[in-house]
Amino acid sequence: MVYSIKRCACALIASQAIISGFAADNADNEFSYMPNIHGVIRSRYEHSFEDGEGRFEVRNARLTLDGKVAPSIDYFVQVDLCDQGKMKPLDFWARLEITKGLKFQAGQFRMPFGIDPFRAPANYIFSNRSFIGRQICNYRAVGFKLSYTLPKIPLMLEGGVFNPNTIAEHNVWNKKMAYAAKALYTWDNVKLSTGIMSICPDQVRANIIDGAISWSNSRWLVEGEYMHEHYTNSAHKPCNGYNLFADYHFPINAGVFNRLSFQGRFDAMTDHSTGQRDSDGFLQTNNCERKRITLGSTISYIRTKSMFVDIRVNYEKYFYDDNVTIAQGEGDKAVVELVLRF
Repeated sequence: MVYSIKRCACALIASQAIISGFAADNADNEFSYMPNIHGVIRSRYEHSFEDGEGRFEVRNARLTLDGKVAPSIDYFVQVDLCDQGKMKPLDFWARLEITKGLKFQAGQFRMPFGIDPFRAPANYIFSNRSFIGRQICNYRAVGFKLSYTLPKIPLMLEGGVFNPNTIAEHNVWNKKMAYAAKALYTWDNVKLSTGIMSICPDQVRANIIDGAISWSNSRWLVEGEYMHEHYTNSAHKPCNGYNLFADYHFPINAGVFNRLSFQGRFDAMTDHSTGQRDSDGFLQTNNCERKRITLGSTISYIRTKSMFVDIRVNYEKYFYDDNVTIAQGEGDKAVVELVLRF
């Protein structure tokens, strides 16, 4: 009887030691299996001054899930439950930290290229994306990438290989692949970015280069970005895109609202092709040359960095050549939207 009691006591002490050790390891690694759930809802009204028409829409209703299955293994899942009435699967990836600073990521996600194209709806400065973020470089793809953050220099390097097809076509075999690489250097409150992307959505390869600089402090964000897209074998004349903007924000005390901001942007693009050939086998101009000035203001209730509400008002003034037929909704317009991030 005494022997049995001693055995039980020893087993209890050993199990407590194991549990304590496991808890200590978790405390040291600050690791938890619990996933994080976030979302953003953007509801808006748009009014077109070209034809006097308007519309209400849910521009985004995105839901994200991310977490870790081990201290060095994380995952991310993102679905747009309503993108102008349609459901779209967006991001599905897993990532392994091979060694400190070096990570391997595989799945479906945005190709590593540019600054403005990487902004998510919760981080938009304006109601509508820039031309470089929407028309010139709006690419999610299936593949893998390596990223490395240098230990003593504030420089992050990324590079990856991807399917050239759309994210709806995972089962297509390809002889040609798409590639992207990016370098981001942070110096105090200045960020410098450059990158190169090579895509082949049909039979014509297009190569894009990018350069960007941004500066920020407690109240200002100023950013400029340039893209140049070249089509091989002169299949289409090169496309150039620009995005310049400034955002000024300051605290207020107006009911529930605690921040007010003002924004201004100038962006432009020359004739652009998506890389898809027409019935005669030639690249066509899918997005004609245009310029735009955007003025806006946003009043916000910010509870935390990842939980806030914005009410945003934007006015967009477009400039086209005289011989261009303006597509519906692509002319002068005003946008009022409510953005909820949780």
